[in-house]
Amino acid sequence: MSTISITTPQNIEVEYDLASLGERVVGFILDRLIVIAYVVGMIMFIGFSDLKNFVQNNLWLTVFLVIPIFFYHVLCEVFLNGQSFGKRIMKMKVVSIRGNEPTLSQYLMRWIFRIVDFNLFSPTIALIVVAITKNNQRVGDLVAGTTLVKTIARTKLEDTLFVEEIGENYEPNYPEVVDLKDSDMQLIKEILNNIQKSGNTMLAVQAMYKIEQMIGIKSKHEPVTFLYTILLDYNHLTSKEK
Repeated sequence: MSTISITTPQNIEVEYDLASLGERVVGFILDRLIVIAYVVGMIMFIGFSDLKNFVQNNLWLTVFLVIPIFFYHVLCEVFLNGQSFGKRIMKMKVVSIRGNEPTLSQYLMRWIFRIVDFNLFSPTIALIVVAITKNNQRVGDLVAGTTLVKTIARTKLEDTLFVEEIGENYEPNYPEVVDLKDSDMQLIKEILNNIQKSGNTMLAVQAMYKIEQMIGIKSKHEPVTFLYTILLDYNHLTSKEK
């Protein structure tokens, strides 16, 4: 499976599995079926014979009901963290190749260029461009600076890392870790996952230096152990707050 390395805003390089052409096609079909099911359900609810009268007498309600059809993809990706329902089923999502979370303008650009990718010239164009580009990008992705990646790594964190039980008497090594966010912890997990697969411990060194700067501490452990300890400390301290 093809992969892409993305440098995050924390200057850490993380590797993701790219969504394959086949996965993108299946996701597209699932989304199309969902939209069709919505249209059929709406027509059945109104009644096919009364459809014309309904539209004429309820113009604004009709517009409201039609909005999800035309804006389905961009609305889903904005509000579902880069996923439509088809993408979620296929366990893939939109990411920015610049490393940051995709912006609203990037989502809009992907959506606008669906006209080129899927309608103007037929889906064939999208299939060809995804197949020949390095990062499996359609035209909309190339313009927006995005691509689709798998949301589940080939090797799960819990399959590769020993996670010990944290007892009530556990003493955190770095209490300052509470200043970090859940998203920072997710990034640390991804880094540890990548280290398990690639053996590249420089990822841990980069992450350790960045965390030291972020929360004003000095590591008492070697880089990989430090990251793992940060996870334990964070889980212990935040669980006590809940």
